[in-house]
Amino acid sequence: MTDSEPTAPDAASDALFDVPAGARRPPSRIVLLTGPSGCGKSALTRRLGLPTVALDDFYRDHDHPGMPHRYGIVDWDDPASWDADAALAALRTLVTTGRAEVPVYDIPTSRRTGSTVVETGGAPLVLAEGVFAAELVDRCGTEGILADAIVLVRPRIVTFWFRLLRDVAEARKPLPTLVRRGVGLMRDEPRLIRRWTGLGCRPVAPARAEREIRELP
Repeated sequence: MTDSEPTAPDAASDALFDVPAGARRPPSRIVLLTGPSGCGKSALTRRLGLPTVALDDFYRDHDHPGMPHRYGIVDWDDPASWDADAALAALRTLVTTGRAEVPVYDIPTSRRTGSTVVETGGAPLVLAEGVFAAELVDRCGTEGILADAIVLVRPRIVTFWFRLLRDVAEARKPLPTLVRRGVGLMRDEPRLIRRWTGLGCRPVAPARAEREIRELP
């Protein structure tokens, strides 16, 4: 080797610059929680008391171009009605910085009405719950921010009843629409659970899911 030739990097070095402490694993990680509408996702997140991102707030406005339709209305159970890229970006920011701005979505008017800030407060886990959480399993895993991915399962008729009670109480849509949609979702539930499981979620009953999440490191 001559004086003019560049020297090779030190073999003991694994990077060209120092990696900040904690950069290889974010301070917090994500538990993705999905399941049929009305299966108890929101109730479980309240019991756990962890920082939570409601992924349903990343729905697109009802008049967004190209929205899918079913039962005579926008098909809110089709992933095309939801902004996966924005949801992932918010989760990434939240677990790496401890703080993220997320939208606020109004279900009765099918439109975003503002935004709010979610903070981790130093918690090691963040819950991200919503009907489309399974869409993010692979991407969160690739980015190293995934702690677990769960789909809540319980008898279909129980889910149908609690979904109807909730939707009527919140006046989400006219009653005939709620019943028609609810019956359709109940029939479709086994297929949805198979799909979410195929995307990487573990099917778990609510009580067991609560225990297992509490035991995560």
